[in-house]
Amino acid sequence: MVEKKRFALVGAGGYIAPKHLKAIKDTGNELSVAVDRHDSVGIIDSYFPNASFFTEFERFDRFLEKKRHSNSNEGIDYISICSPNYLHDAHCRLALRVGADAICEKPLVVNPWNIDQLQELEQLHGRKVNAVLQLRLHEAVINLKAKAESSDNRGKKPEILLTYITRRGRWYHHSWKGDESRSGGLPLNIGVHFFDFLTWIFGQAEKTEIHLAEPSRYSGILELEKANVKWFLSVDASDLPTEVVASGGYAHRSITCDGEEVDLSKGFTDLHTRVYEEILAGQGYGLEDARGAIDLVYKIRQQEVSLPGPTAHPKMLG
Repeated sequence: MVEKKRFALVGAGGYIAPKHLKAIKDTGNELSVAVDRHDSVGIIDSYFPNASFFTEFERFDRFLEKKRHSNSNEGIDYISICSPNYLHDAHCRLALRVGADAICEKPLVVNPWNIDQLQELEQLHGRKVNAVLQLRLHEAVINLKAKAESSDNRGKKPEILLTYITRRGRWYHHSWKGDESRSGGLPLNIGVHFFDFLTWIFGQAEKTEIHLAEPSRYSGILELEKANVKWFLSVDASDLPTEVVASGGYAHRSITCDGEEVDLSKGFTDLHTRVYEEILAGQGYGLEDARGAIDLVYKIRQQEVSLPGPTAHPKMLG
């Protein structure tokens, strides 16, 4: 019988936490403890009603240290991190310090130099930071990668059109997500998964242009090693297509490759569980795997806006 792994969860009240709770349960493991500054975490009862819970991080830290030094071998094996973006780095450090591997939600860090520091700590403590890059496990993305690797474009790069519009209310800009110093802005907060799988498939960016950089909207182009990308990100409801609004929808996600749609409308149900399965099997994505997209988004965030040319995203051309 395989021994259950012991998990801790940081950010139990967050939007993404239920996916991690489900993944821990689905893989046959145990949540020992969770922490969140807010106590609206009743969702834990659906999965691990006996888990310890703290609203004060200091008490959570003490719990981890006591378990680590216990004579009964009750130390935590993994810490799942679902906290706000700007705290991911610190919570990964905590995991390594208490002798656990980290499983960290996107984006792994806000600034790329934090990856170098985490790598040093990995070596010091002999533990690993695992990045949640679940779109790499999505069937449509896997198929796109296989198609790209098998195709002969005779020097002509595929043309990728990425449009992601997801309505957010006024709360968004008053929360940490609306604070670029804490979230990394739209390119990091809602775009990093797309940039990750695109660079995973088509190589790193050789050229970038930014045509729009606002709190609610970002747009630009990327010339990757093996593809050209036009992209548009928005949390403004006014950008939604009329047919989406008419049907009562609040989000529009479209990715095309040479005019052919990459269907990401379904297939998300068990992706986090699959991520956990890969990690538990020793095949999780690590710091270097996450570096490319983090570097790219940092460059996008620092770049000056230029006038859109004829190769810009259609949203920028009227």
